[in-house]
Amino acid sequence: MLDPIGPLTSSPTIRRHPANPILTYRDVPYPAALVFNAGVTRYQGRYAMVFRNDYGDFAAQTLAGTNLGLAFSDDGVRWEVAPEPCFDDAAAALAATLRPGDFLRAYDPRLTVLEGRCYMTFAIDTRHGVRGGLAVTGDFAHWEILSTTVPENRNLALFPERIGGRYVRLERPMPVYGRGGQERFDVWLRDASDLRAWANPTLLLAVEDVPFANRKLGPAAPPVKTSRGWLTTFHAVDFDPARGKNGWEPVWQKRYTAGLMLLDLEDPRRIVGLSSVPLMAPEAPYEVEGGFRNNVLFPGGMVLEDSGEVKFYYGAADTVMCLATASVDDLVALCLAR
Repeated sequence: MLDPIGPLTSSPTIRRHPANPILTYRDVPYPAALVFNAGVTRYQGRYAMVFRNDYGDFAAQTLAGTNLGLAFSDDGVRWEVAPEPCFDDAAAALAATLRPGDFLRAYDPRLTVLEGRCYMTFAIDTRHGVRGGLAVTGDFAHWEILSTTVPENRNLALFPERIGGRYVRLERPMPVYGRGGQERFDVWLRDASDLRAWANPTLLLAVEDVPFANRKLGPAAPPVKTSRGWLTTFHAVDFDPARGKNGWEPVWQKRYTAGLMLLDLEDPRRIVGLSSVPLMAPEAPYEVEGGFRNNVLFPGGMVLEDSGEVKFYYGAADTVMCLATASVDDLVALCLAR
């Protein structure tokens, strides 16, 4: 039996943007219902967002499928959505490499600009397990699939530069049997010479390392580089059997919060700082009520501005996209607090 975590609050270092939510299904010019868990980066002079769109009927609380939408912004707050989804052709090409009928959907994208190109990691649901994928684009219209994982793995987050000459990513394998037959997952790190053959798996952060999680962890937004280390978010999940109906489903007993850690610049397998409290916990109305799954925060994008402001883009209640900001110095201090 898991011990309940109890009430959690967001760190005072973080500020939710007054325009939240910054993107909803009403902003999408094609069928949409839940717009969330987007990857966001700055690329070629503007902000780019690839978002998960679970389309269907929001009012009727029914869903029909999932695609990936594309949006751009000049200020990171106001977004213009492209007239059609952006990954359908690549998804079809990926499906063609699998057994007929095996591919179900691609979702939960994250964007990393690396060596002048934009890379996207994403999850893949198949009839033989959940996998992670990595693709690259120069224009968001044409995508090359570089690699996919074996099941069960997801939540890939690519670092924005090589470290020690090798590419590095975070990931979240799902070893149910090895973790006592339950959903108790951790954050791992691997590297590669070519973005295709990933090796050297290392356990980075375990559930038992995080006092505000009792169920599972996973990488969140791709890390950003600071003078003190790689600023790295993760999502932390706690379970409480006392929770009842918290969204569209009959029962939703989990809560997703955002955690923060600092990894060594030259050896990201070494954690140099870890916040003992959540960076963000569900508190705002659009995070705790009226959504598909309430009490959920899922950071998928993090942008460090030249001013020292950090923009966090996160899905709220598995329903809308939101923005929060903080000072990079405050975030580093939060990780290094003793």
